[in-house]
Amino acid sequence: MPANLSPEFKDAQEAFRRAREPKERLDCLREMLRTIPKHKGTEHLQADLRTRIKELTEEVTSPRRPGAKGGPPVTVRPEGAGQVALLGPPNSGKSSLHARLTGSHAVVGPYPFATKLPLPGMLPWEDVQFQLVDLPPVAEDYLEPWMPNALQHADAALLVVDLAVPECLDLVEALRRRLAEKRVRLTASPDEAGEAATEEDALADAFGVRLPTALLAAQCDKLPDPAGELEALRQLAGLAFPALAVSAETGHGLARVGPLLFEMLGVVRAYTKLPGHPPDRGRPFTLLRRATVRDVASLVHRGRAAELRFARLWGSGKFEGEQVSADHPLRDGDVVELHW
Repeated sequence: MPANLSPEFKDAQEAFRRAREPKERLDCLREMLRTIPKHKGTEHLQADLRTRIKELTEEVTSPRRPGAKGGPPVTVRPEGAGQVALLGPPNSGKSSLHARLTGSHAVVGPYPFATKLPLPGMLPWEDVQFQLVDLPPVAEDYLEPWMPNALQHADAALLVVDLAVPECLDLVEALRRRLAEKRVRLTASPDEAGEAATEEDALADAFGVRLPTALLAAQCDKLPDPAGELEALRQLAGLAFPALAVSAETGHGLARVGPLLFEMLGVVRAYTKLPGHPPDRGRPFTLLRRATVRDVASLVHRGRAAELRFARLWGSGKFEGEQVSADHPLRDGDVVELHW
């Protein structure tokens, strides 16, 4: 039976994918349940929605008390301009790369599976920061059961490989296959990441994860022609991901990681100003592609975005100080003056 998903359901589903706060994600789930067509073809998804609403409601209304027993956290609260998951086969050099880029104390060892739990760190670039999360490796016979849930919060992924390993291609294919089994798909672009091929795919993948991904060939200092071997891997694996050859040891290529993430995520930096005052360029509000004035208002006053009357825009407007609506799209570097 066709699902006939409504535009309201699809909007709520997209909002769920973009939401970061538990309360915001809970509101999106409730809206998805409210707007999903009620028929036999959506019964399983309705049940899944109710289960997730129950679990998230308990998380929001009953936070863990200090000192309460339980295992270590396996999800990371998103921070910065975007959360980027570091994925890779065992011994790919991912933890060394994380330590060099963020200054973290990632466990680095010449043995597989040194990384046991998510480790966040911040990568600064210009006036923004990206949150890089080092995750345990993925192999044909090894995938942490909590990994798909942890990736729900990610905005993108860096797939880290060691081209010097003879079975590199097989390891990459095994990683992608294991993640796909858990409805986690690595994609070549944000647009591909945001859209299912058919309505049936959208229904089946309502809680699937699609991550725009870049390929990093770590430890390239060990190779005579890292760029050539990287391109060969892309061709053999059929990967359209943007790719960089980097080295945590020598620093080769690391300066290009920040710009790559900025472009891949489609980060929009918005600066705010008060009437009669210069803009505050000390720290921008960061949003991802397709950001609007309303999104900035939500970050400035989370509970008052609906009260916004209009805004004035400097940057991408038709003229400086143009009056625009809350739905007006923003471009990187725009200055916004909010009027409530």
